[in-house]
Amino acid sequence: MAAKYIVGIDLGTTNSALARCDANTEEDSRIEVLGILQSVNTNEVAERTLLPSFLYIPGEFDFPKGSIALPWDPEPKFVVGELARKRGAESPNRLVASAKSWLSYAGVNRTSPILPWQAPEEVRKLSPVEASSQFLEHLRSVWESGEADGQREPPLAEQEVLLTVPASFDEEARELTRRAAEKAGFQHVTLLEEPQAAFYAWLESHADAWRSRIKVGDLVLVCDVGGGTTDFSLISVSEENGELTLKRVAVGDHILLGGDNMDLALARVLQQRLEASGHRVDTWQLHGLWHQSRMAKEKLFASPRTQSCPITLLGKGTKLIGGTIKTELTREDLDQVLVKGFFPEVASSELPARQRRVGFQELGLPYAADPAVTKHLARFLSEQARNSPEAAGIRRGRSGLACPTHILFNGGVMKAAVLRDRLVEVLNSWVTQEGFDGLGAQQILEAPDLEHAVARGAAYYGKARRGRGVRIRSGASRTYYIGIESAMPAVPGMEAPLKALCVVPFGMEEGTEATIPNREFGLVVGEPAEFRFLNSSVRKQDQVGSLLEDWGDDIEELSPLEVTLELDGQQGTVVPVRLETRVTEIGTLEVWCVSRDGTQRWKLELNIREKTGR
Repeated sequence: MAAKYIVGIDLGTTNSALARCDANTEEDSRIEVLGILQSVNTNEVAERTLLPSFLYIPGEFDFPKGSIALPWDPEPKFVVGELARKRGAESPNRLVASAKSWLSYAGVNRTSPILPWQAPEEVRKLSPVEASSQFLEHLRSVWESGEADGQREPPLAEQEVLLTVPASFDEEARELTRRAAEKAGFQHVTLLEEPQAAFYAWLESHADAWRSRIKVGDLVLVCDVGGGTTDFSLISVSEENGELTLKRVAVGDHILLGGDNMDLALARVLQQRLEASGHRVDTWQLHGLWHQSRMAKEKLFASPRTQSCPITLLGKGTKLIGGTIKTELTREDLDQVLVKGFFPEVASSELPARQRRVGFQELGLPYAADPAVTKHLARFLSEQARNSPEAAGIRRGRSGLACPTHILFNGGVMKAAVLRDRLVEVLNSWVTQEGFDGLGAQQILEAPDLEHAVARGAAYYGKARRGRGVRIRSGASRTYYIGIESAMPAVPGMEAPLKALCVVPFGMEEGTEATIPNREFGLVVGEPAEFRFLNSSVRKQDQVGSLLEDWGDDIEELSPLEVTLELDGQQGTVVPVRLETRVTEIGTLEVWCVSRDGTQRWKLELNIREKTGR
């Protein structure tokens, strides 16, 4: 059945959003942001344009019976959205937050029930995949209940769905996102990078007028600082056949740095203030301060004239009123901690500090060791673009620094004007030092709606795929390799050296294929074998077929695939094969092994499904 709607979903670390447009009209259909019904208080269900990405796991006596009922579920197992965020500030040991960040962390088993992290044994736990699936399932339930716009529509599973992920997500995190969507009942899902979605939203808001804002040779920096991650992308403007062409030419590393870090930093300041006045703050009270700091920060940024916001923390005593502790978050705290701490004035040569490692570490999310967003941006502009195959077309300064001509902000953190102004100020200091004019008001591409831009942009991308909009040429955001065991003689006590064969170069377009030229490799069939995949966000000059022996820290290994490839009942056989690769329309990376005579073909997918080789 043909889809009736194109649906854009922003599955955010802090908030999620839903947008749609007509899929079949020949005219330029309007993109609308849908309201999302959710529990906002006990016994109160209301529509909001954002679904806070928080899940609360109720205890037996947390809510009176029937007080969290939803139109499609009279007895939900979990509370999702606004009420979850509110109740979680009071009982953080039952709150699942930052599920999207956990989804990208390879240091834990992301399909095992581990959230809320380090919660007491009596609290039921969910996996990061399951938590993400719950948010998507809530959106699907809203859609199919008809509560989003007052009328019932065809099932969401039958629509064309564009689901956004950070540009820096590796293939494993992308595959887990797909798995969460499948678990939530979605059938046709295409992933889209969030910075691209933000740029698509800007294009959509300007119609054809965008061509008057940017020109050939321009370089647009998309600065996306959300609740859990910081994403940088560069989009170049060139000309082909007399038409302006947009191409994503660089993607930054995966940086776990965002609003969560900033809120925790504010909570630490409040903790020090309370303990200085004689109030001991334990771990769970700190979590409560963390969530209250977020809400207070948002209120202060939304009301520039307000100088402080009260904070009330439940004490450890049994008296509800007598046990409360009070303090306040001030505007000066925001200036000292956020503006100067996370967006400091630094030179373009000041790169992020490397983490000092202690022998034993507490397991948890691998947040960025250096909280300075401006330092991470300096590293991105100095290193990422330099290694791009399109580097010759990127505007560079005296030192080789990539110098953007325009900037587009995205992410909840960048809603604060003071933070946007500071980042532009720092960027302009670098650009002028490199010999160019700084960015003026016309070079700052105003985002039409930061809270809903990613969802709107995803829907626009769906239109562009149907020829009803402008597409950004992008392709693979990393260079991918497959491990090749060296044919050197075995050495006792040592593994055979591993070489890295480039199978997908940076920027390989979706829906395209490539063949490893003039090479054959031995493929183990008929018995369990381990296939090792690697990737790099730095090495962008490697081409298909490049075989690397020494790559240092430029290449990182993904989780291996352990599969058995069958061949007519044979066991333990090595078959000569040539390799072909393909990037599918939905972004899955495939490696095909073709026998010498062409009669046998085996497929490997660069994901972590239980059965990936066929």
